[in-house]
Amino acid sequence: MAFPIRICAICSEEFELRPDKPGFANRCPSCSVEEDKASAHRPENQRDSERDTARRTAIRDLLYRKDG
Repeated sequence: MAFPIRICAICSEEFELRPDKPGFANRCPSCSVEEDKASAHRPENQRDSERDTARRTAIRDLLYRKDG
């Protein structure tokens, strides 16, 4: 059984979509590996943690507010 042929969304090269291929289904293996390396070295962003804290607070307030 042949694997389906896809076209990479980044570099427009054709590749076979295999079950053990890392990354996204619309990216070739070489573009997927580059994306994985870039995301692995990304530092924790302070704004992300502040946004998460604000979201948790808003959800808690909605869940436990007293109506009247």
